Amino acid sequence: MTPDILEQIVESRGLRKAVALVTELESGRQRVVAREHAADDTLAKVLDGAFRTGESGVHDLPEGEFFIHVYNPRLRIVIIGAVHISQALIPIAKAAGYDIVVIDPRGAFATAERFPDVKLHTEWPDEVIAKIGLDAQTAVLALTHDPKIDDPALAAALKSKAFYVGALGSKRTQSKRFERLKAAGFDDAQIARIRGPIGLDIGAKGPVEIAVAIMAEITRVLRLGS
Repeated sequence: MTPDILEQIVESRGLRKAVALVTELESGRQRVVAREHAADDTLAKVLDGAFRTGESGVHDLPEGEFFIHVYNPRLRIVIIGAVHISQALIPIAKAAGYDIVVIDPRGAFATAERFPDVKLHTEWPDEVIAKIGLDAQTAVLALTHDPKIDDPALAAALKSKAFYVGALGSKRTQSKRFERLKAAGFDDAQIARIRGPIGLDIGAKGPVEIAVAIMAEITRVLRLGS
């Protein structure tokens, strides 16, 4: 690995940008491919799968034999709402390898006592998201049921490359939410990215089961695509 390639990888990791180091095994030639440009690469299909699974390995292809080393940012879940479902979901998400960010401008809810060892933000979601950014390794969950809090977060998520966007609420709530987002300038294709009612339909009851359903849906989207 040349110093230039190492510098590219280190810089990308600092910026939470996914890259892959592609090594042609016969010649030893190497190149760095950013996920955002992978669709234009000659190994686009293989790279897409590697980025999605996060797995590095050897690929024997018509173009030759390649070792693809994936450097994905850590998976992250940005939760809007310091609510009971969030409390149930966080341990599951941490066990699955996710970093957690909780955003709730309601200071009485977002407390260290209720959410120990979690990055808490008590500013408005759009303000926080503008600072931390949303990338293809991030899932966004809107769980407050309060349009003043959830809608700005969803608007930011729909403009981002977040791999999963979900919102709590009944079908009636989702319909009203979609109407507000359309009025805000989003089209049907953009709004369709929102998974709602959030989580796989497993008949979940109560915060813990809903948390399981949400994590199951996030995992399905991450590993199998939308």
